[in-house]
Amino acid sequence: MCPSAPVSVSVARFQGRAGVAELHIVLRPEQYAACETQVAWLQGAYADALASMGVPPDTAVFRRFFCSDVVNQAAALAAAPFAHPRRPDTPCAVSWVGQAPHQPAKLALWAYHVHDSAAPLRKTQDETTLILQRGALTHHWTAGCVCPDAATSHAQTQRILEHYHAHLAAHRMTLAGHVLRTWFFVQNIDANYQGLVVARREFFAQHGLTSATHFIASTGVEGAHADARASVSMDAYAIAGVQLAQIRHLAAPEHLSPTYVYGVTFERGTAIAYRDRTHVLISGTASIDARGEIVHVGDVTRQLDRTLENIGALLRAAGAGFEHLCLFLVYARDAHDVALIQQRLAAQFPALPTVLLRACVCRPGWLVEIEALAITPADHLALPAF
Repeated sequence: MCPSAPVSVSVARFQGRAGVAELHIVLRPEQYAACETQVAWLQGAYADALASMGVPPDTAVFRRFFCSDVVNQAAALAAAPFAHPRRPDTPCAVSWVGQAPHQPAKLALWAYHVHDSAAPLRKTQDETTLILQRGALTHHWTAGCVCPDAATSHAQTQRILEHYHAHLAAHRMTLAGHVLRTWFFVQNIDANYQGLVVARREFFAQHGLTSATHFIASTGVEGAHADARASVSMDAYAIAGVQLAQIRHLAAPEHLSPTYVYGVTFERGTAIAYRDRTHVLISGTASIDARGEIVHVGDVTRQLDRTLENIGALLRAAGAGFEHLCLFLVYARDAHDVALIQQRLAAQFPALPTVLLRACVCRPGWLVEIEALAITPADHLALPAF
């Protein structure tokens, strides 16, 4: 708990051999207050946490704010420089998502920092994309892509992908060759998800992403945007200069099916290898079996256990384990299940930065979904440094 504000703070830190540290920081107010007050608490607790760890604020790369009522909370977020997408205190990709955190928090924050003890970060910002140059590689963190003027979720998804493709092309990247992670947030997902699925499948096929090649690690989950007209919004992560030898798409077919079995197009997970570490990106994962069927219908406890089993299988496919986790983002369909999920996860992963959110998953029968990030130490002398 932060000493200066009623905010819980949890941090996962990976320190590489060359002195480059990565930090995933989760902050959540623990007392009820107005949105403006909770924003101020978060800002103060965040600054205090960085100072206590000796981490400069300008090491920020990505921040996502999870909001219980993003339409009405947008003004308070925009008034705080650390939370504004286009004028943060330092260059940083900033995302706002309408997904209610566990009460009494109206807002929660996930922040990602890279701290290189040898040199300051080389960062620029292109609209809402943070561009971080690291040696031969350039990391692009893109936040809050929307096209709200289109009439349907299919049309909005298509235009979002077209605009993102234009950004990639401007930086000499392609969807198939350089994009490692996407997040799609869908307002009223039970009604609008199918439009996203079809538009993404069509766009991917046009750009060489099929079941015969590969897809992209992803999460597709309920989430609102500050512009209420937006039925779909997207965050994404790409790396310019990444080598094919660095990328491995993860599967655990004895536990969970390929996604194309039931008509969707994303990878279960992706591992990206660097000289001294490997990043493991686990897509949104639920209680599913090797045939693509929902397991333990109606039982959130057993669904949570199966979800963790599936995540464990994907981590093992990457040569990792639960001990390497840096972050859980947890989505619960029913607000009444949140306390139970929180209790069980806290017992199993007491120190892991975790954001627990009320958000429906892409199939109504799934009561809980979890996405994860892990980092493992590695020794790949022929690969680029992080």
